[in-house]
Amino acid sequence: MNKQAFLQFLDQETNTLKETGLFKAERVITSPQQAVIKLQDGSSVINLCANNYLGLADHPALVQAAKQSLDEYGYGMSSVRFICGTQSIHKQLEAKISHFLNMEDTILYSSCFDANGGLFETLLGENDAIISDALNHASIIDGIRLCKAKRFRYNNNDMHDLENKLKEANDSRVKLIATDGVFSMDGIIANLPAICDLADQYNALVMVDDSHAVGFMGEHGRGTPEYHHVMKRIDIITGTLGKALGGASGGYTSSRKEIIEWLRQRSRPYLFSNTLAPTIAATSVKVLELLETNQPLIQKVHDNSAYFRNEMEKLGFHLVQGEHPIIPVMLGDAKLATVMADKMLEEGVYVIGFCYPVVPQGKARIRTQMSAGHEKEHLDKAIHAFEKVGRELGVIK
Repeated sequence: MNKQAFLQFLDQETNTLKETGLFKAERVITSPQQAVIKLQDGSSVINLCANNYLGLADHPALVQAAKQSLDEYGYGMSSVRFICGTQSIHKQLEAKISHFLNMEDTILYSSCFDANGGLFETLLGENDAIISDALNHASIIDGIRLCKAKRFRYNNNDMHDLENKLKEANDSRVKLIATDGVFSMDGIIANLPAICDLADQYNALVMVDDSHAVGFMGEHGRGTPEYHHVMKRIDIITGTLGKALGGASGGYTSSRKEIIEWLRQRSRPYLFSNTLAPTIAATSVKVLELLETNQPLIQKVHDNSAYFRNEMEKLGFHLVQGEHPIIPVMLGDAKLATVMADKMLEEGVYVIGFCYPVVPQGKARIRTQMSAGHEKEHLDKAIHAFEKVGRELGVIK
């Protein structure tokens, strides 16, 4: 196939995505990330699909902290950590995260994708085994692909299947159970108490990607380990600074000091990627300070979630059951999800249709996400729009 034929092939494949409703268009926002955002056409719409769980993305105290950090630390590092890319603010943030998560040490990455990508191959070899939940995030899946350890996959949150896989891996030198704390497409919370019990029984380590939980799950926002009261039983936590913790970018791995020290020596995304921008590090320190005194934000996002879920169920929408701020509205058909999202935008509500390959075939949905930045009037307007468009498209009667 020559170059022109290859380009035509890609164009045809892209057109097929558009025809089947699988094409992912990008809408342009011209305002800060917040409950109500402005689009390129000048319209203002309620944002119901950001990971801005605590509404901190445009918080005045964080904007001010970011501005001040530019004067103190500059714009960028132009280096990796072990050469000349480590500032005092990076060490301060690592210490803050470690304290917040009740872990011994923390290593920063440019994203949680990189944290997961640099974890497994660094720690495990061909005599080891990884037992991974079937619905784990793509970054965990890709990270495992880089590793030479034996791979086992257990059905989502299925403890019986997990035990069977642990038995199959029983002759391995090191066994590591890997799971999301919250499965992002469904808002389902991992059964960490049972996972930890099985890990104890079969002498396995437990790794949790808690990107969709740290900041707002658990009494003090310390994530699913706190929510499940198993904070001292988790061996490795990865997460992001790009969701509830201000919504910028950056990731981390928190664990025992021996594990973190080895990651600093061998983890490729850490060794070969530029240091996290100092303004993100400094502002993230401020986020963690805010969380120590801003418990009402945690309560508000859960109150908003309960209210929205209850009202949507009254209308007859099929929702994935749970208590997390991720609330998927299940539709099944990919084309329907895309059409409904477009019609919702016409009603002043910004949502996105999710379809294959992001979710399984036949499981298309609109994934709504609640935020502490939403007020009741925002939710009421969104619920009314869902009702109007849902009846128009025959989703509800």
